[in-house]
Amino acid sequence: MSRRRKLRPDEKELWDKVAGSTERMHPEKRVLARPEKKLAKAPVPEAQPKGRTEAERALQPFRLGEKARGRSGGHDVLPPLHDRLHQAPLRMDKKTHGRMTRGKLAPEARIDLHGMTVDRAHQALMAFMLRAVQNEHRLVLVITGKGRRPEEDGPIPVRHGILKHQLPHWLSTPPLAQIVLQVTAAHRSHGGTGAFYVYLRRNR
Repeated sequence: MSRRRKLRPDEKELWDKVAGSTERMHPEKRVLARPEKKLAKAPVPEAQPKGRTEAERALQPFRLGEKARGRSGGHDVLPPLHDRLHQAPLRMDKKTHGRMTRGKLAPEARIDLHGMTVDRAHQALMAFMLRAVQNEHRLVLVITGKGRRPEEDGPIPVRHGILKHQLPHWLSTPPLAQIVLQVTAAHRSHGGTGAFYVYLRRNR
């Protein structure tokens, strides 16, 4: 492949004369300049008056945590068991109920579930209640114990006294629900908050 030779000065002069006497086959297109878009100016924020702003003036001084509630006694979201039993509708004779809650009625039978596992306590309660119905008892005493409270509460809610909290549930579900008329916390002479009166329906 041969190299392209550079034109001599006399040849360059002749070429310019020839090129100047010719016309372009494709004349150059005139490009119209596009109008420049004016950029919208960002709004200039108004100068804030010196000193405190209105929001700052409306903000009252406070101390971090001043409205926080004190530490509660536990994680239980339900009212205490004693309150729930006390608020339960009265299904038995009012006069008899008053004598019972004051410890004036002597239970005809009693069972102590304290120290048992949940499964064993449930089975023992079932057998005891069915015997009480067969013996035509009306008032029995169920002792669950108050429950041992751990030294520190952890982040996971844990009920204290599992048998005490399970008892109302067991008595309100079949087959015991059909024979139980009223459940209430026992008088302190019969165990207080660690025991419960269970008043049975009349055996017909």
